[in-house]
Amino acid sequence: GGIPGVKPANVAVLGGGVVGSNAAQIAAGMGALVTILDIDLQRLRYLHEVMPKNVMTVISNPQSIREAISGADLIIGAVLIAGGRTPNLISREMLQMIKPGAVIVDVSVDQGGCVETIRATTHREPTFIVDGIIHYGVENMPSAVPMTSTIGLTNATLPYIMQIADKGFARAIKENKEIALGANIIEGKVTHRRVAEAFSLPYMAPEQVVR
Repeated sequence: GGIPGVKPANVAVLGGGVVGSNAAQIAAGMGALVTILDIDLQRLRYLHEVMPKNVMTVISNPQSIREAISGADLIIGAVLIAGGRTPNLISREMLQMIKPGAVIVDVSVDQGGCVETIRATTHREPTFIVDGIIHYGVENMPSAVPMTSTIGLTNATLPYIMQIADKGFARAIKENKEIALGANIIEGKVTHRRVAEAFSLPYMAPEQVVR
């Protein structure tokens, strides 16, 4: 966060969703200068209103990404394509723009990652170095705080589980769009479009499978 006479760190967050906005909030709370990049202008407007003044919002495009990472001490990849592979936003060549010793944390590593040079790591060996840049690619980051993450996940999922238990999965899918959106495979048919695209498999809408 810096101290009097010492500049704070620069943090670039790629993606302004739940993960990106929370990462930005923590970094900003520590006193860092934070830039959030996203392609959704409406989301950026919202973040501009609710984030502290040391957080800037920038529309994401190849040029703005290059500018953000070139001055960053920490880069957080928080890009999510639900059910699909994460787009590659930082190539191997772009590492040359980043200052040596900077850190990349790619939260989307379990969906391929948004950094070309990222690979999955573990809490036992969380980091590796490519071209002088420290990479952190732990696939299950919340497991570092297992009780908190489990309770949080349970709070979010229990209402859906109760609906499926009470109604049966077929009726629950028909009556609740959110449950239908979470259905990846039903009776051997891929019912999530991006999962089907990622694995080059035929897609069927949930309502076509569940009668």
